[in-house]
Amino acid sequence: MSNSILYERDFHAWANEQARLLRAGKLAQADVEHIAEEIESMGRTEKRELVSRLAVLLLHLLKWQYQPGRRGASWQATIRVRRRDLAAHLADNPSLKARVPEAIAHAYGNAVIEAGGETGLPESTFPATCPWTFERITAEDFWPAD
Repeated sequence: MSNSILYERDFHAWANEQARLLRAGKLAQADVEHIAEEIESMGRTEKRELVSRLAVLLLHLLKWQYQPGRRGASWQATIRVRRRDLAAHLADNPSLKARVPEAIAHAYGNAVIEAGGETGLPESTFPATCPWTFERITAEDFWPAD
């Protein structure tokens, strides 16, 4: 079965075959085009993961600021864990640091939509753009005031 057909029909088998070919130095037999596509896809996945992690953190920071009466140890723990997870993701993917501003912009939009849904507040309650710098978002001692 050709590489392209295997790629379409059984991705797992294709991936294992490509790994075997690469390790054996048989580059001419490898499905280079699909391998390149998959590597690029992995990079996009890491960027989406950055946005996702930021969105969850920003959501909880918004809830912390706009629902001071509901603050508690659970919310605080969630924010602390999300900060740690975000730091670990960026440590594993340092080139993503250059993408942080655009990731914050996208993530903040998602966070506002979710914050509106979770708090019952109109989305217009929240600032149109993220009011915090990345340094503040990730700072262990930053807790938005009401």
